[in-house]
Amino acid sequence: MDKRVAVISIIVENEGMTGQINDILHEYREHIIGRMGIPYREKGISIISVAIDAPQDVISAMSGRIGRLSGITAKTAYSNVITKA
Repeated sequence: MDKRVAVISIIVENEGMTGQINDILHEYREHIIGRMGIPYREKGISIISVAIDAPQDVISAMSGRIGRLSGITAKTAYSNVITKA
């Protein structure tokens, strides 16, 4: 299956969900290129960016699982970089 490079942007409004987010990211660690988290204390939120190289269905599944958590928003931007697995 073809692999794509994408970035998943995550907004954390419910700090109690960070453990669950980290558990999901840990499950997909073999596909993650890197991640960056920024606490925005003045607004009481955190912003996480995750760069990933995986089949599109894996990226969608990971983003969907994270986005279904209470107080979490996740959006994915796909690059046009596609490689054969």
